[in-house]
Amino acid sequence: MSLIPSFFGSHRSNILDPFSLDIWDPFKDFPFSSEPPQFARETSALVNTRVDWKETPEAHVFKADLPGLNKEEVKVEVEDDRVLQISGERKVEKEEKKDTWHRVERSSGKFLRRFRLPENAKMDQIKAAMENGVLTVTVPKVEAKKPDVKAIEISG
Repeated sequence: MSLIPSFFGSHRSNILDPFSLDIWDPFKDFPFSSEPPQFARETSALVNTRVDWKETPEAHVFKADLPGLNKEEVKVEVEDDRVLQISGERKVEKEEKKDTWHRVERSSGKFLRRFRLPENAKMDQIKAAMENGVLTVTVPKVEAKKPDVKAIEISG
């Protein structure tokens, strides 16, 4: 481990240098591995499914980044009348004995996102489309009813 040099002499201080290239592993002597467990890798897709929700004057629009998936691997459902559910599964790539993996960063596993829709959503007119790994779900809104205004004549 590298130490921070002292500014007041040629000797080194006892303070650890946090920017050192030497990596200190406080868990190196524990009996468990520093690698994430298999279940963490399998569920990491759940955490990494990013969804944007915007409201326009006409609709609620959801966009989910689902790279590498096709529409057959994704489900869009409405449950309990007002809960939009987006789910699917990203399959693990099959390992072959002759392959040597140097790094695995792409997530795999099941994902599930739920959104409670507001009262102004037209639940029977929801549409979904998938293009270039982006799922777009459009939920039209009920038009806000404008109140009837009746002018009252003022006498006198």
